[in-house]
Amino acid sequence: MPLPSDEQILATSRGLIDQLQALFGKHPGFRPAHAKGHLLTGTFTPTENAAKLSSAPHFNLPSTPLLARFSTSTGLPAIPDTAPPAVPHGLAVRFQLPPRDGRRVHTDLVTHSTPTFPTRTGEEFLELLTAIGASSSSTESPNPVEKFLSSHPAAHYHVTNPPPETGSYATDTFYGVNAFHLVAEDGKSTAIRYRIIPSSSPTTLSAEELKAKPDNFLRTELESRIGAGPLVFSLVAQIAASGDPTDDATSLWPEDRDIVELGKIELDTLLDEEEGGKEQKRVIFDPIPRIEGVEASDDPLLEMRAAVYLISGRERREA
Repeated sequence: MPLPSDEQILATSRGLIDQLQALFGKHPGFRPAHAKGHLLTGTFTPTENAAKLSSAPHFNLPSTPLLARFSTSTGLPAIPDTAPPAVPHGLAVRFQLPPRDGRRVHTDLVTHSTPTFPTRTGEEFLELLTAIGASSSSTESPNPVEKFLSSHPAAHYHVTNPPPETGSYATDTFYGVNAFHLVAEDGKSTAIRYRIIPSSSPTTLSAEELKAKPDNFLRTELESRIGAGPLVFSLVAQIAASGDPTDDATSLWPEDRDIVELGKIELDTLLDEEEGGKEQKRVIFDPIPRIEGVEASDDPLLEMRAAVYLISGRERREA
């Protein structure tokens, strides 16, 4: 996973990490965002439709081993699961592909429990984080973050439309906000956005029900649920129509777009907290596919997110 050569991307990525740590504090060994998480392992089984759309190995092999990470929002490793800033939840999935030339091969998905993202570019996201930081001590009215939200409708929509509070990671729907291109064996390219849809029934919580839960109820619930059987999700692709933007994560595609099922995700093992904690310090998920059969779109957030993850991941490993 190489760092981009673009100096502006590197500078902005460094600024994003620094500003996240200014907001949440420095916690060596933990991510600057989605710091609290839990690792699981499982299996992905593709559908026939997946092989028609993409030549990627995990869409053509009978099955592929998975490493997955559920997480809560913010850079606070001990944030209570009941705290409002703990949403949206995250789900990162690593498809552990057959080795090539003696080297390990993988490709990752990074998703969240909301279809929206507040800004189109990393530079705008840094502006938002800076405004949030400045507003904590501001006596202005409107304060810096209010000014930012009033001039950025997508950010305002994201902030005012949080996902529902749920009683389990297993009942969240997770969205890939960035677009990708699935490339078939014959070279046909299809623009898509991923979704990961639970097979379990919804567990939406009221504010009172959430408040009554223990601080770490999502971990306890995972332990109980996975003890009774694997967590099952469907990986699907929302297919872009002509004119749907692939370079703007703030722009939702209409819900009448075709949805194609790509395969089944089954998570059957939850790593214990000691083993999972060590592995979380090591693993660096990559938003860019970097394999044949799946290509990054022209979304400017992709290179930025990849740089943030790699820089912060290297620092996490050093810690």
